[in-house]
Amino acid sequence: MRREWLEKDYYQVLGVDKGASPKEISAAYRRLAKQHHPDNNPGDAAAEARFKDISEANAVLSDPEQRKQYDEARELLSHGTFVGGPGGGAQYVRIDDLGDLADIFGGGLFGGLGDLFGMGGEGARGRVRPAGRRGPRRGGDIEAEVSLSFHEAVQGATRTLQVEGPEGRRQVTVKIPAGVGDGSRIRLRGQGQPGAQGGAAGDLYVRIHAGSHPLFSRSGRDLKLQVPLTYTEASLGADIAVPTLDGKVTLRVPPGTSSGRTFRVKGKGVATAEGTGDLLVTVEVTVPEHLSDQARSLLEQLRREEEGHNPRAHLGV
Repeated sequence: MRREWLEKDYYQVLGVDKGASPKEISAAYRRLAKQHHPDNNPGDAAAEARFKDISEANAVLSDPEQRKQYDEARELLSHGTFVGGPGGGAQYVRIDDLGDLADIFGGGLFGGLGDLFGMGGEGARGRVRPAGRRGPRRGGDIEAEVSLSFHEAVQGATRTLQVEGPEGRRQVTVKIPAGVGDGSRIRLRGQGQPGAQGGAAGDLYVRIHAGSHPLFSRSGRDLKLQVPLTYTEASLGADIAVPTLDGKVTLRVPPGTSSGRTFRVKGKGVATAEGTGDLLVTVEVTVPEHLSDQARSLLEQLRREEEGHNPRAHLGV
């Protein structure tokens, strides 16, 4: 927990309600980050500062545990538990109001909230130490975004990011693992804002935006593909060629296959560290727009032969 949690209303920064869902928080962050990103506002110091606040707010509110701690800290502030002091002078906190929350924030009152408020050990009950004597503080987390093509997300990629920091921009190389999904986040420990007074650096969270594919869609590790069938292939059965990410396979379609049936091709999905998915092939029976005279004659004959069969009888019609 950091002092800036008490100084900044992250919900207000992102323009969302306190009860906003993770999806609403993510949508607000994406919209504001795009609007205020330094690349879109070159030389605009105000936009750069706003972008830092937006990234900081999203890093806290998008993490369930940090959001819980942030909300609890803000609740204490709303009840007057923390009183900031100008010039780093000695101020007081209402210890009686803290209750069990002291233990929630780690290591007992003076090991957790005590560090936040700068309180010392024996004889310092409820008293804030001068600002210059505060202990180590962890640096803030920051967030970046990376856009990948469909194949890069499936196969893995390496990106070099420009990360904003107190000392300006710096480069961070990110190795993105194979099979990463759209909207997922990669955590790089210690690549966030530097800590203060010898504290550990924060983390960098890289959010992934994966592009689409003209043929395939994804469901986790599985790939999905729609394949057309002719009426005769569906009726009589057939062996058809089906594309995959690394070539093609032969799929056996049994006679009497209905439109919308899905076949599973094992091991032809997305390969990840946790395993490889499958290719799910859904067939769709197509009807030709134009028929030759011979084909029309054959179908007319087939219709006459099927006149006694009503495929909609179960519907009561």
